[in-house]
Amino acid sequence: MAERHRDRLAWVDASSGASGDMLLGALVGAGVPIGVLVEAVDKVAPGQVGLEVTEVRRGGFAATQCRVELADTTERRTWRDVEALINGAGLHEDVRSLAHDVFSRLAEAEGRVHGQPAEQVHFHEVGALDAIADVVGTCAGFVHLGVDRVVVSEVSVGGGTVASEHGRLPVPPPAVVELLRGVPSAGGPVDVELCTPTGAALLTTLADGWGPQPAMAVDAVGIGAGGRDPEGHANVLRLLLGEAPVQERGRETTAVLLEANVDDLDPRLWPGVLGALLDAGASDAWLTPILMKKGRPAHTLSVLVAADRADGVRREVYRQTSTIGLREQRIAKHELDRSMAGVELEGHTIGVKLARLDGEVVNVQPEFEDVAAVARALGRPVKTVMAEAVAAARGLV
Repeated sequence: MAERHRDRLAWVDASSGASGDMLLGALVGAGVPIGVLVEAVDKVAPGQVGLEVTEVRRGGFAATQCRVELADTTERRTWRDVEALINGAGLHEDVRSLAHDVFSRLAEAEGRVHGQPAEQVHFHEVGALDAIADVVGTCAGFVHLGVDRVVVSEVSVGGGTVASEHGRLPVPPPAVVELLRGVPSAGGPVDVELCTPTGAALLTTLADGWGPQPAMAVDAVGIGAGGRDPEGHANVLRLLLGEAPVQERGRETTAVLLEANVDDLDPRLWPGVLGALLDAGASDAWLTPILMKKGRPAHTLSVLVAADRADGVRREVYRQTSTIGLREQRIAKHELDRSMAGVELEGHTIGVKLARLDGEVVNVQPEFEDVAAVARALGRPVKTVMAEAVAAARGLV
């Protein structure tokens, strides 16, 4: 059996909002040396940005505030300008790649809001030195922590309005709405802007999953302070670091469950529908017979898909069926490690899927389509060939 080890987890509690400076403060509070952040930022903007750390109180919480100190500048930058800065800065490759993904996500969201290609967006949020400091510093901090998985809570976005260079905007501002598409967020609990575009871009890039604190043995906590201290609201972001329980092994990913009740589709179409959804990237698709209002027989279509492939599968549901709406929920999907092997049966190869838990093979399953094809070739019953394939596969364990 392979040696067991624990996953290193980070849980980000954004239930009171999120911004770049809050994440920087939480990282320092959790034990990341300020020098790690300063060194990375200085490579991108040498001599132009400083980070000042102070201990403050926010709504009764002792918290760490990390203020970005800027040199005077009126320079505006596009995403293309920032990309060149990051790529030429000599950052650690993991930091460079992560920061590139954050800014790319931010630029694409702003581009959709303003109706422009991302590379042509020319705006304050991407070009400002404070955004560069927030993004590069936060990415350097998370790379320094070396966590295996980041889980983020529901994000509070606030309410009311916020001033921008385009005038007053409703909260959450359009870029935040774009960035938080498909992830759990909520308005309030106070009428101020709680989640900035930079904070939203960082969270959605860093997150491997969304939800409440996972099972973990917490060994470090960082509390990052926002710049404001509104009455009755603790303007802080919490970062919890710890180890996953040793018995929880395999891969845990975020999946999307799409569902629709359908009562008006020719039932002869369903096999083709399920096949089309699997071809579009769904990991599973199935039907459940139900009885709807007025006694009408119907089916619930359920589709499980990885979060990054949900858009394509969602479109395929609308193309292939008669539904005009979908229910969606994000779920944690736990998968055993698996690999493919093969066995020979009278000159024919049959694929075999092996599933492992902590390195131990716990499931051996021949591929049914291969078994059926060999059965046809040999002129023998499928059940007989399946039994022989299972017996041969035992030699793989």
